[in-house]
Amino acid sequence: MITFPNAKINLGLNITGKRPDGYHNIETVFYPIPLEDALEINPAANSSTKCSLHPSGITIDGKPGDNLVVKAYLMLDEKFNLPPVDIHLYKHIPSGAGLGGGSADATFMLKLLNDMFSLGLSTEELERYAVRLGADCAFFIRNRPAFAEGIGNIFSPVSLSLKDYRLVVIKPDIFVSTREAFANINPRKPAYPLKEAIIRPVGEWPNLITNDFEESIFPQYPEIGEIKEMLYRQGALYASMSGSGSSVFGLFDKQDPAPVLSYPNSFCFNLP
Repeated sequence: MITFPNAKINLGLNITGKRPDGYHNIETVFYPIPLEDALEINPAANSSTKCSLHPSGITIDGKPGDNLVVKAYLMLDEKFNLPPVDIHLYKHIPSGAGLGGGSADATFMLKLLNDMFSLGLSTEELERYAVRLGADCAFFIRNRPAFAEGIGNIFSPVSLSLKDYRLVVIKPDIFVSTREAFANINPRKPAYPLKEAIIRPVGEWPNLITNDFEESIFPQYPEIGEIKEMLYRQGALYASMSGSGSSVFGLFDKQDPAPVLSYPNSFCFNLP
């Protein structure tokens, strides 16, 4: 069986407070986008190994056993004693980009295993498993626009469609670790509530919706900030870094000419 895990962007990201457990409370809107990996599982050719990962595409750092798709399999295997499988993962979503590629892969793995082996897990049960893999993983179970709170694991639906817009995503050759991104953050409440800002016209978003990470990341990596400014010069109605970076996206009117991009790792989509 094969599936195609998709990425997400963050529309706004406010760091609202530090928690006693060391994590931070955030507010953001997750929006799914049609930038996809490919994930396939088959019965194992060698049944002596429970789970083998065969990656391709963009190089995946780390040991195969540390990959979230393997952890997703092992987590369900503890409960259901799953048959051995071979996992083929083609990476197209850039890593370290704030696009949620690893989280999407892990969550789609849960859904794929649930379907392939008829485990009978409900949407709510899948969400509970997903959050054990990562704070934002559960978003990809329902995979529709959502307002996220807490550490990015408490969701409420958002009535938002960007079907009239073209999306451009640029990933510079820069890696920003999540730990590094949070190191210089000063938590605060946003000047304008994100839940109210997100329902305003997209053309008003630059004055209402911010990503708090930009304040600390742009001085360290000026190229990321320069990409954002370039997107505005090309006619973006709204541009922002996604998540903790380093990718930057811009929203353009579909009726306007497509922007001219000189970055090798760039993507352009008409949003569905």
